[in-house]
Amino acid sequence: MSAKAVMVLGTTSGAGKSWLATALCRYYARQGLKVAPYKAQNMSNNARVVPGLNGRMGEIGSAQYFQALAAQRTPEVRMNPVLLKPEKDTASQVIVLGEVDSELTHTPWRERSEKLWLSAKPALLALMAENDVVVIEGAGSPAEINLHSSDYVNMRTALEVNAACLLVTDIDRGGAFAHLFGTHQLLPAHERALIKGYVLNRFRGDASLLAPGPEQLQALTGVPTVAVLPMWRGHGLPEEDGVFDDAPSGGAGLHIAIVAYPRLSNLDEFQPLRSLPGVRLTWARTPAQLNAADWIILPGSKAVAADLAWLRAQQLDLAIAQHAAAGKPVLGICGGLQMLGESLLDPHQLDGNAPGLGLLPLVTQFERDKLLRPSQVRFGELTGPWAALSHVEAEGYEIHHGRTVQHPSLAPAAITLHNDAGEAIGWQAGSVLGWYAHGLFEQANVMQALFGAQVQSLDGVFEGLADYIETHFEPGVLMGLLNEQGAQP
Repeated sequence: MSAKAVMVLGTTSGAGKSWLATALCRYYARQGLKVAPYKAQNMSNNARVVPGLNGRMGEIGSAQYFQALAAQRTPEVRMNPVLLKPEKDTASQVIVLGEVDSELTHTPWRERSEKLWLSAKPALLALMAENDVVVIEGAGSPAEINLHSSDYVNMRTALEVNAACLLVTDIDRGGAFAHLFGTHQLLPAHERALIKGYVLNRFRGDASLLAPGPEQLQALTGVPTVAVLPMWRGHGLPEEDGVFDDAPSGGAGLHIAIVAYPRLSNLDEFQPLRSLPGVRLTWARTPAQLNAADWIILPGSKAVAADLAWLRAQQLDLAIAQHAAAGKPVLGICGGLQMLGESLLDPHQLDGNAPGLGLLPLVTQFERDKLLRPSQVRFGELTGPWAALSHVEAEGYEIHHGRTVQHPSLAPAAITLHNDAGEAIGWQAGSVLGWYAHGLFEQANVMQALFGAQVQSLDGVFEGLADYIETHFEPGVLMGLLNEQGAQP
């Protein structure tokens, strides 16, 4: 039997589609239904390694990874068949069913859209055939009239499976009713018919003050407002994109600054730090922001050489060197690890040659093939501020082009982390530590070792999201969506 499809559309990017889709995945799974998430195309440098085709590993957007876990399913590449990873303002790497497609990467956007739908559509139909419910996330707005003819991610997907659509808007930005009305009116009539309800997200204040807005909007469009969701910053789900909301987290305790270069990636792995009581997490773009920190973290990057050049232009390299010279902790993860070394070598012209920061005696060479794998890792003996990690075992994942080795002419760094293949993927010199594994802050034993604290588990986060929408949606709406395939309410 074919599944029922419930789709979350947004009036804008950042309206709340990803977290609402995640909440719906857990809500429907709690009803005893077999649920799968789906997003035809995601644009994000936050990616996870998942099972791919023909026994290989692939990558999908982190949002669909978490949605699959919320649905109590194993994440896999069909759940996000197309992933665009921005490399610069005008170009993105195209990943189809988990693997880089070099030809489509260099194909103009409008020309490649139809070709990408040829991969996205079969994945969608297969998930529909195998499940009771498919929760679909749209992208941006479905009413971008300049892109509508080639947009397969929103209404083309919705029409393909006759999805019951929710249209969510961020009321905290202002103009919510205009956003909802305008989006509805810009869609053709047969597409409007799929919209079953409006969701006002991130509302602050007395909900009674919204009247008569929802009633007037329903009179104009025939679509009811089915939920008013209060502002909730502490739900614990990693942000799909961007640098959270740029508001410092925590209080006056340990201050951790993450360097926010232009193409930073895999930011979702820092959500557990953001949730720690007594830890203040900030994003740093100036030396002054680093000077005030106890820890500095250099995160992953989709353009390591370019981000390293940006870092130097901001004079952040001097602040990082001074921090390390003072014996304060510096951590580089993946691309950040590569930056901490002596040099970057790029014989295939993938990323760029560059001198490193020289804080670890390492050399990285970029190789043509990207390495994707889940990893069971084990720390060796660490010293100084990182000693608490000694002999800790954890799960993570690797996703990188670079291969890193000790510099042949310099005193070696201590090898501090191995993966389950026995390869060195972490090194320490003084207070500076770098590792290739992503996701280690999501491991309870790592957080316990470093901070003596536990954060809410992901499963607890998903349960909280499901509870939240069950409380704030109008009674009967969520299950009613499964019977509202097609006809206008």
